[in-house]
Amino acid sequence: MPDPAAPVAIEALAVPVRAKKSNYPEPFASMMAGREKRALGDVFGLSNFGVNLTQLAPNAMSALRHAHSKQDEFIYILAGHPTLETDAGQTPLAPGMCAGFKAGTGNAHRLLNTTTEPVVYLEVGDRTPGDEGSYPDDDLQALLVEGRWQFVHKDGTPYAPSR
Repeated sequence: MPDPAAPVAIEALAVPVRAKKSNYPEPFASMMAGREKRALGDVFGLSNFGVNLTQLAPNAMSALRHAHSKQDEFIYILAGHPTLETDAGQTPLAPGMCAGFKAGTGNAHRLLNTTTEPVVYLEVGDRTPGDEGSYPDDDLQALLVEGRWQFVHKDGTPYAPSR
């Protein structure tokens, strides 16, 4: 049965920017300055996958370079000219271009905005339980536990809880 409180349709830009800028612990959370996410899928109560409308200010990045063990991810560029950084190197993107990242490949990825204009894109990812995130460039691992990300050092030591 549909949720009577969920809207049928919305104006995407009317969805508030996510209040918590990053789930990462410090010092990584501060590196996400200039990134704004609107959780579009949450407005409709979607639980199998998430959809975010994300904007990167000049010199901002989408995330630390990462790969998922179980979560497929997809991005579609709406505006701007980001650089996609993967294990294969850097690829310039433009509006209308898209990219996908299959779970379990280990191909770490992120978007960089090295331009003077904002970048706007849709990101879609599933919410498969037991997913793990690996970060080849940073002392960080992520574990999806009961729908929430928990971060540890690569040796398994937990990071201090974020405030």
